[in-house]
Amino acid sequence: MARLEDLTRDALDARASRPYSSAGWHSRGYHPHFDQPGLIQSITFRLHDSVPESLLQEWREELDIERAGGPRTQDERQAKLRDRIDKYEDSGHGACHLREPGIAMIVEEALLHFDGERYRLLEWCVMPNHVHVLVETVPCHALGDMVQSWKSFTAKEANRILGRSGKFWMADYYDRYIRDERHLAATCAYIRGNPVKAGLCEREEAWRFGSAWGGERAGGPRTQDDGRPRSSPGARW
Repeated sequence: MARLEDLTRDALDARASRPYSSAGWHSRGYHPHFDQPGLIQSITFRLHDSVPESLLQEWREELDIERAGGPRTQDERQAKLRDRIDKYEDSGHGACHLREPGIAMIVEEALLHFDGERYRLLEWCVMPNHVHVLVETVPCHALGDMVQSWKSFTAKEANRILGRSGKFWMADYYDRYIRDERHLAATCAYIRGNPVKAGLCEREEAWRFGSAWGGERAGGPRTQDDGRPRSSPGARW
């Protein structure tokens, strides 16, 4: 695998020369996404009622999210929007269906299912109303398709168990590629520590549905191709 700094430098060069028109950049009308095989991507997707659409639109207007701007300006606006959303959803708004162990298990198993085949799963955390995932993307498997497969399968299964119908996940998702090792370490720490920050547990290892979980999972530990445990992704760097 190419070195992380080489991958991120190439991505930044492509971004600077072709900000939002290159093949890597795309949007479904909500948020810009950057998709390039080999990058480490931090992804967040949320339950449809975790943040009211009216509040999201109010924040978008306040931060001028819809207004054109260069990559740096867009990054700053999106970062401020993400910060507002993170604080709001960590307060536990909405139905919080993922608080139910059976539903959280469905989501976790969906993330683990194609680990090592369609992506390399580094960190994850299933919160009551949103999910954080850190993956290394691989050729032939687009980021958008990956997220859509998670959301489509888990929505159907969760609605079946809950005896409900209609929207389960918010339409879009957030992704951010990892720039360097410092960014990687900070992202890993954030994902693993999110339950503690939200007041759901005192230690990150106590949160059952995340990569920091200190107990055992059904099916035994996940492993890399060489047989070594993959429970500590930061060690790969």
